[in-house]
Amino acid sequence: MTIFSSAKRDDVDGNARTSYFNLPPLDVSIAFPQATPASIFPPCASDYFHFDDLLTLEEQTLRKKVRECMEKEIAPIMTEYWEKAKFPFHVIPKLGALHIAGGTIKGYGCPGLSITGNAVATAEVARVDASCSTFILVHSSLAMLTIALCGSEEQKEKYLPSLAQLKTVGCWALTEPEYGSDASALKTTATKVQGGWVLEGQKRWIGNSTFADLLVIFARNTTSNQINGFIVKKDAPGLTATKIENKIGLRMVQNGDILLKRVFVGDEDRLPGVDSFQDTSKILAVSRIMVAWQPIGLSMGVYDMCHRYLKERKQFGAPLAAFQINQQKLVQMLGNIQAMVLVGWRLCKLYENGKMTPGQASLGKSWITLKARETAAIGRELLGGNGILADFLVAKAFCDLEPIYTYEGTYDINSLVTGREVTGFASFKPAALSKRSRL
Repeated sequence: MTIFSSAKRDDVDGNARTSYFNLPPLDVSIAFPQATPASIFPPCASDYFHFDDLLTLEEQTLRKKVRECMEKEIAPIMTEYWEKAKFPFHVIPKLGALHIAGGTIKGYGCPGLSITGNAVATAEVARVDASCSTFILVHSSLAMLTIALCGSEEQKEKYLPSLAQLKTVGCWALTEPEYGSDASALKTTATKVQGGWVLEGQKRWIGNSTFADLLVIFARNTTSNQINGFIVKKDAPGLTATKIENKIGLRMVQNGDILLKRVFVGDEDRLPGVDSFQDTSKILAVSRIMVAWQPIGLSMGVYDMCHRYLKERKQFGAPLAAFQINQQKLVQMLGNIQAMVLVGWRLCKLYENGKMTPGQASLGKSWITLKARETAAIGRELLGGNGILADFLVAKAFCDLEPIYTYEGTYDINSLVTGREVTGFASFKPAALSKRSRL
């Protein structure tokens, strides 16, 4: 928005008249004082049940370090880059200095965090900006983790140290234009040739893909008909990545369409630990926990913003925080966050103890994102007209939640994963279609 004061211009008769075209714009926040924008991030007010007490000293220290970096380095610039749908490449070294890339991976220059520490770091990044959180998640909990769990020793030593420092960036390409929830039916092919493999096909919605140095690509082996994994360099002949435009959420994330036209990959870059689609579950089990912690952090940021805003903004001669209905909505948001945190924390502990099931991970992700949507919607109501401005965080978070609600398994698909586990019946295909396929 631009606000102009009077200036002078010449009309058709050469007379000086008042105009509004030549003076510099005024600062909106000065001209119309309402409340502090999210570029100056609010202090954390959402840990009402003292979740911090459940963390180790190391996890608490990590949380503080990530929070300080995000509030100082990302909060002042996030709205500008989100509006432009551009990624702030200049902050990558600062994110790398946090030493959170690689998460739970031990060795190879990776931090070797606890699963809870990794989750807390994910939440703290998402609290300020969900796009930066997705950037790190794709790079770390998908691309890096796939190499760590499914790569050879030579591949780990070659790629992980640079990725851990964010000197190189990775992406993870599973989804295709025709196969999202039904990813196991992917059509991209890998054909064995002398010295390597030739990849042919398409991928869609791949975060970081327009600038990633390494792409982890999943393709169907034309001999075995099983899914295999490959590490592809960004400059590989026949590889093209095109940015997907006009998103309403996670606008800073550079999602791309990938076209693979006879892309050669040497035998040394075939991931030996991926022999079927089931091998992707090893990666998705961890990444689904991290995705569940994204809306937790995002909801914390929304609450913190609303908490400060209601105290600063006055109507009818009193702070908005003094009105009963606003307090009720704020408390509803706070209650949601406490429950979300405890579900997320329990998922981490189940995973650490080797007890977490796919259904539990899916229920955690689906339910937490559902509650986060509710929390963001209440926050948008509380901010009134300012609730649709990205400057006050809530509108941006409201939109950013939509892709998070969908990726890593939609709410419905994750519900069916849990439903299959608790009933013993798989219901992913319509009954009539399943019966026909058996005939």
